[in-house]
Amino acid sequence: MKRICIFISAIIVSLNVNAQSLYFPPTTGSTWATISPQTLGYCQTKIDSLYAFLESNNTKAFILLKDGKIVLEKYFGSHTQTTPWQWASAGKTITSFMVGIAQQEGYLSIFDTTSTYLGQGWTDCTPTQEEKITIKHQLSMTSGLDDGVPDHFCTLDTCLIYKADAGTRWAYHNGPYTLLDKVIENATGLTLNSYTTEKLKNPIGMSGSFIPVGYNNVFFSNARSMARFGLLILNNGNWSGNQIMTDNTYFIQMVNTSQTLNMSYGYFWWLNGKQSYMLPSSQIVFSGHLNPNAPADMFVAMGKDGQFLNVIPSQNMVWLRMGDAPNNLPVPFLLNDNIWEYVNDLQCATTGIDNEVYQDDFVQVFPNPSNDIIILKSEKKFEKVEVFNVQGHLVMTENTSSKEISISIRELQSGFYFVKASLINGRIWSGKLIKK
Repeated sequence: MKRICIFISAIIVSLNVNAQSLYFPPTTGSTWATISPQTLGYCQTKIDSLYAFLESNNTKAFILLKDGKIVLEKYFGSHTQTTPWQWASAGKTITSFMVGIAQQEGYLSIFDTTSTYLGQGWTDCTPTQEEKITIKHQLSMTSGLDDGVPDHFCTLDTCLIYKADAGTRWAYHNGPYTLLDKVIENATGLTLNSYTTEKLKNPIGMSGSFIPVGYNNVFFSNARSMARFGLLILNNGNWSGNQIMTDNTYFIQMVNTSQTLNMSYGYFWWLNGKQSYMLPSSQIVFSGHLNPNAPADMFVAMGKDGQFLNVIPSQNMVWLRMGDAPNNLPVPFLLNDNIWEYVNDLQCATTGIDNEVYQDDFVQVFPNPSNDIIILKSEKKFEKVEVFNVQGHLVMTENTSSKEISISIRELQSGFYFVKASLINGRIWSGKLIKK
């Protein structure tokens, strides 16, 4: 019993200090610490199933980090660890980050009118209409400019037509976003690539560049550079003790709901776990979570053809996918959710931790995974069953004096949990639970 108690305590303590135990790879070279998938309970057959799904959907690169270390890293076809690839709209999150850096250095405020940096007449609006548009409206996709123009990527003033007052309408519109690059350049006096290299890429060891593609500036890098950026965001803008994003207020705003129209949108980051969401090219408000299979606290950079950078603070996890997609959605959020189904299923089926040592208790948990009810059975009577979330917080307690107990987990969010069962003979059993 002492060994089990120590084990459970260690789990809870480690979960509470995860933010302080992140690994950061060196900023030069290709060294990156790894974690064996088996130590996390991942089954090779399920890893193979994930890779097969990714390959069948035109994936080029996939990386999964846990505590900053690489657990899974796979390249498909001719793609390699050093092959550059587009981030597409996932690269918007770099622009968002650089706006925050420019603000913390005093070059701009997100509440400044955009015309302060682009000059009057950057749109086809009246001066009064244009003056209402701020940098924050560009960051949150609420400029009020018409996304229904023939080319919503166009940044010419003749393409930027009034549709509604700034702040009153959410619409996924590339033109106003792209012009943030000019805002940054005119505010700082540096090119976007120079400023990003100095303030972001060099400090964390990223490679890559913004490259003009039509009206757009598209960021290209290898997959590990994307992983580095995800790790930086996971650690709240801090890289191995170097607090790169010191404007904590801006950082929190960036990865949380930025306006009241699309609850699932921050400053170019897509947010899970909200009560509703909107999608590009639509004014419909959909009920529910953006990615139902993902943890509620997940937020993600998403781009055309399935460029995904998922950040999950509760699991100290980052995973990314680069490649082409089998559809032409501007933001293929369904593919991201489908990948989450496979990521959630990586764990081997198990009835408990250290099963061989404590199998004399004959504690069984089934079905596991489950989305409804779990049943615990033992040859000895239970006294109490407790369920903890991944932060080590108690989320459910059931008292009993029987050898079998049914527990409803319908109200729990999808994800991983720990079950602790106290038996009448004084033994304590612990195990993992996956809520679908």
